[in-house]
Amino acid sequence: MSYLKGLATGIGSLPLTDAQIAVDLILRYVPAAPFWPQLPKCNVREGMLAQFSENLPGLKFDAGDLHFIAGDKEKELELFYDRFIAQDLEYFKISPDFARGLHAFYERLNSMDLSGVEFIKCQVTGPFTFCSGITDVEGKIILHDEVLMQAMVKGLGMKALWQLEYFKKFGKKMIMFFDEPYLTGVGSAYTPVNRNEVIDVYSELTDTLKSQGSLIGIHCCGNTDWSMLTDTVGIDIINFDAFNFQERFVLYADNLNRFLKKGGIICWGIVPTQEFNTDQSPELLVQKIKFGLGLLVKKGIDRQLLLERLLISPACGLGTLDAQKAEGILSLLNQTSLFIRKNL
Repeated sequence: MSYLKGLATGIGSLPLTDAQIAVDLILRYVPAAPFWPQLPKCNVREGMLAQFSENLPGLKFDAGDLHFIAGDKEKELELFYDRFIAQDLEYFKISPDFARGLHAFYERLNSMDLSGVEFIKCQVTGPFTFCSGITDVEGKIILHDEVLMQAMVKGLGMKALWQLEYFKKFGKKMIMFFDEPYLTGVGSAYTPVNRNEVIDVYSELTDTLKSQGSLIGIHCCGNTDWSMLTDTVGIDIINFDAFNFQERFVLYADNLNRFLKKGGIICWGIVPTQEFNTDQSPELLVQKIKFGLGLLVKKGIDRQLLLERLLISPACGLGTLDAQKAEGILSLLNQTSLFIRKNL
């Protein structure tokens, strides 16, 4: 593992409609760990759920929305599992119609000097968030359907695996994030998911992806039971909203200490998104990180280890913001990364 100390990456979504401009911004502001841009304002197919829905069983994209259509459920599942068992990555590809930014990013990497790139970061919507956002013919979320949920876990894993294979030619270390805002509800009486289910699902997913040598991360932009992620074998990176939830995150210091000692990385989502304004500075954000580091050091975590395993990112995706604000956030991210690397 290289010495990270403040290396910056992004979450995924940008509020742009031109894929080339989006790639320009990413390579300008996060050149060492660039990511492919998700562009929901460009096309409704690039929304958080629709983007990863191609060829998953029973899912139909219609009139800007994604639904499970009953049809011949058994036949759909049989076709899906035939392709899954065959490890047919081409069947699970993410096409340009659903991810213009992904393919523009690939073409740019294919034509540029990559000597300054340390990591290539990809992403997919996590299965709990994905299945909680899709309803069946009776209006129930498919998260409640054990058979469909298991198929979607496998399908989304194949979407991730396809990306890793697609970008493999560039010879860079890969990072794969699963975006899971739904996990903020785990433990609530209103959320039909428990800690053990999360551990089981991500143990399966990481086992599938580890053969590619990728680092596997989970992005959750709210507070959750972070121990279920630190305790899942195969998760390498935990990305949290450090601007809003730092004080709650550090309550899991013992779990985080074990996570770091076994090679884990913490990605601090320190640059605010909704709360961003031009008065914020690298110095103020780094002061906030230093405060969080200090709390963890007091709880027994080695400071040097924290710095060695410290990535930074925006607190959340930028797809719902305006373009000027999004660029301001990426610029502040870049400045903060440089400040950390020079001063911490």
